[in-house]
Amino acid sequence: MLVGIYREGEIIEKIESKEKTSESLPLIFEDILKRYTLSSLYYAKGPGSFMAIKISYIFLKTVSIVKDIPLFGADAFYFNNNLPIKATGKLYFVKENGIIRTKKLESKKTGEFYLPLFLNRGVFSLDCEPLYILPAV
Repeated sequence: MLVGIYREGEIIEKIESKEKTSESLPLIFEDILKRYTLSSLYYAKGPGSFMAIKISYIFLKTVSIVKDIPLFGADAFYFNNNLPIKATGKLYFVKENGIIRTKKLESKKTGEFYLPLFLNRGVFSLDCEPLYILPAV
């Protein structure tokens, strides 16, 4: 999980955790909320790990409501240079011509997730409900 603190759109702090989202997100935000006054929240609403997206959304939506700050979402391709995102087996989430779907790929080239140095707020919207794009089983 990657968390960035931005001031006037420019990153000022990066926080990374290899722990499960359910374990690390509350601890990270406990620290952040002690040190910063947040004016807005931005997150990758999917596609990706169903549980991580669900936990992130519920947690961030709760913070948004309790702290009365807006929550914005963008698809996860913003954070990996629009490269495929692993779904399951040989299925990957891809974004082609603005449409996100699953596609069988032989190559396992996926995009590494990163925090941009400057946050482009124009790609985010208040439509922040998770993108639950699940492959057919």
